[in-house]
Amino acid sequence: MDAIAAINWQDRADRLQFRTQAFIDGAYVSAASGKSFDNISPRDGKVLTQVAECDAEDVNRAVAAARRTFESGVWRDQHPRARKAVLLKLARLMEEHADELALLETLDMGKPIRDSRSIDIPLSIRCVQYYAEAIDKLYDQVGPSGPDAMSLILREPLGVIGVVVPWNFPLMMAVWKVAPALATGNSVVLKPAEQSPLTAIRLGELAVEAGVPPGVLNVVPGFGETAGQAIGRHMDVDMLAFTGSTEVGKYFMRYSGESNLKRVSLECGGKTPHIIMPDAADLDKAAANAAGGIFFNQGEVCNAGSRLLVHESIKDEFLEKVIHHSRRWTPGDPLDPATTMGAMVDAKQHERVLSYIDKGKAEGASLRLGGAAARTDTGGYYIEPTLFDGVDSSMTIAREEIFGPVLSTLTFKTTEEAFKIANDTIYGLASAIWTRDISTAMKAARTIKAGSVWINCFDAGDITTPFGGFKQSGFGRDKSLHALEKYTDLKSVWIDLS
Repeated sequence: MDAIAAINWQDRADRLQFRTQAFIDGAYVSAASGKSFDNISPRDGKVLTQVAECDAEDVNRAVAAARRTFESGVWRDQHPRARKAVLLKLARLMEEHADELALLETLDMGKPIRDSRSIDIPLSIRCVQYYAEAIDKLYDQVGPSGPDAMSLILREPLGVIGVVVPWNFPLMMAVWKVAPALATGNSVVLKPAEQSPLTAIRLGELAVEAGVPPGVLNVVPGFGETAGQAIGRHMDVDMLAFTGSTEVGKYFMRYSGESNLKRVSLECGGKTPHIIMPDAADLDKAAANAAGGIFFNQGEVCNAGSRLLVHESIKDEFLEKVIHHSRRWTPGDPLDPATTMGAMVDAKQHERVLSYIDKGKAEGASLRLGGAAARTDTGGYYIEPTLFDGVDSSMTIAREEIFGPVLSTLTFKTTEEAFKIANDTIYGLASAIWTRDISTAMKAARTIKAGSVWINCFDAGDITTPFGGFKQSGFGRDKSLHALEKYTDLKSVWIDLS
């Protein structure tokens, strides 16, 4: 029995203490209005706890704390080695509390505990470690001036960073932005999704315990139309980093234009094409990746391989393999370490995905697998792995981001047609192709308009490679050293030596 399976997660859940208040200026505080909202677990549809419902007044308090600490230099002006040590300690504290954080993630969002404990939390820790280690390895530049002058090109932190993150990978999406923002000396106001705020709230406390000065990292749970909009419109927020839907991303662009022209970085929706060429070396491996690429995390992944593009000559054979591999993705109790698929995040998302399945059937797609709600006796929000065949690019399920376990299969005759179908979308977040032909692979990498192109693999990479999209999937990059750039500004200094 492995370490995750050896734990009685239900017993841990029964004894878990929730932090439910906002975290502002180094302390837990109730919302200024005194309001709170139900935090419902998608596992069984029951209320876990009540969470502070922050609004504009709480955002004002958090931004004021962030601004004060930034201008004081208490964090910004620390020696790089000192900031590095603090963030490394934060990573160690996250590791010490990994079981707790994983349990919060699973109860809050509905993903399998094995995924929370072996994927989400370790990758979040690694992200904090990576940006901590980068702090004292970054250099400014000296320009190529003549002997009578010296030019310096400096990178400086922007100031107060607003961070608004989604519910599908709550902690990981938060640290993808918070870690590089802190590493570059900024102060942060973080608003987690109202569906999954618990790990972000805990992160604020752990950060102060690690040595991040009070007020440098603030967490304001609440709803997008109140707390989120208040951050987006705030005149004293210098930059907004957002991950979520394209629809909401456009709101933040508008908020910026209607307020102080704050910088905006967006990582939005996707409709990833997963292309299977007839010369793919291992169709069985490709099929396993096609199933995992859409059913992992219940399909609630921005770069999920929701469009399966298969050459017509191998389509029937390949779909049988995909259906075979889909059998291992079965909705189950998220607290059971054997579970591979958990629950949709809430009742609204559950209904939304089922409505897309109905649209697929109504528009003429052929349902080959699943297509219904699952575990209906639990009170939770579960959906069977669903696979459609006979889909074309005009269908709703091929065009709109479903954000659920629904795979649409399209066929093509030529490589050029495959690339045309792949690009026939408003999105451009990611793509994948399986082929033995290096020329075809490189042509895909050059032709497909997407921020990531995976060749003979799916969703591969690590913290060292940037992640972000083209077109309406947004702009700006998370992960890698490139992420540090958006939290800093360039300053030119010219010194006359004549």
